[in-house]
Amino acid sequence: MKAISKLMTLVMLILVLGACSSGKKAFEKGDYFESVLKAVERLRKNPKHKKSRETLKYAYPAAVDYLETQITDLKGSGQRLKWGRVVSAYEQINRMADEIRRSPGAQSVIRSPEFYSSKLTEARSMAAEEHYAEGLRLINPNNRQTSKDAFYMFQKSIGYVAGYKDAQNKMEEAREYATLKIVLEQIPVPGRYSLSANFFQDKVEEFLRSGGIRRNPFLRFYNPREAERVRLEADHILRIYFDDFVVGQIFKKENTSELRRDSVEIGQVKVGEETQPVYGTVKADYTLHRAEVVSKGLLAVQVIDARNNGVLLREQLPGTFIWFDEWASFNGDERALTDEEYALTRKRSIPPPPPQDMFIEFTRPIYNQLTNRLNSFYNRF
Repeated sequence: MKAISKLMTLVMLILVLGACSSGKKAFEKGDYFESVLKAVERLRKNPKHKKSRETLKYAYPAAVDYLETQITDLKGSGQRLKWGRVVSAYEQINRMADEIRRSPGAQSVIRSPEFYSSKLTEARSMAAEEHYAEGLRLINPNNRQTSKDAFYMFQKSIGYVAGYKDAQNKMEEAREYATLKIVLEQIPVPGRYSLSANFFQDKVEEFLRSGGIRRNPFLRFYNPREAERVRLEADHILRIYFDDFVVGQIFKKENTSELRRDSVEIGQVKVGEETQPVYGTVKADYTLHRAEVVSKGLLAVQVIDARNNGVLLREQLPGTFIWFDEWASFNGDERALTDEEYALTRKRSIPPPPPQDMFIEFTRPIYNQLTNRLNSFYNRF
């Protein structure tokens, strides 16, 4: 009789959902939970919405029955990490109950929705224990990958029950075993550019230390002094240096052209008792002066396996910065010039920035390339 009752409920649900497109789609996918949420949301906006009331009436018991059956099957199974799925099922049942209770229209249809507080608490405790035990099984000081998996197991354990056993300490222990330790070597440059090179290195170190590489919790970067102080057994050596660069190449250009403007008043003539303007063409030789100072270089990037000196990555990243200044001069009638052209003739040349500043400028595009490349490379770790 119970089976027949369930069958009749599903038949009625199909008929009702046939008139409710969004609920029908969710049902056809076997997502009774989503059918309930959509109906409740509609009733929150319109408590008298007939189709949504009918949908909720049949979808809710079907959803609860489906989830309770899933819970029973999981509890009786030998599946690994089954309690996490049990928790998810109980949370879905409680979510539906909570949504219904916060919707007067939905509560008038389902007056006593199921709410499993104590059972959810028990399931969370079981899920915390099974993930903790799995973490203990996986943690291994000689295996980065399994220790990484162990880290996430302990993390989930704490997510189910805050402060569960010593899961926090175990999580940090697993992180230590899974962490790739990388030494960033100093960037050598000639003394007169050391200030700017230090600025560039500080930016790179800040990017690496702040977790800039896609927030990977299993990477740790050291400078050589730190590595020596803790007697680090490094996994990688990250070697960055300027393979070639030049700062302050000066180029000067001049371009002279004849400017003409027609219909310009060039004088006056007296005709009878009247004075009338005389129009003609004015000309000027206009010279545009341009000074360019070019700074450019190549940054070499290498990642070395510290255990066998194998080269894991080798690339060269280019960067260029061109500072320029423009001014002008002319010979002839200034009326042949536009306002912008005339303004340039009143301008005087200015000196270029100091070499230190230009060094920083040409490294900006290099920095962007470097961070993108390191992100791409270390994303695999």
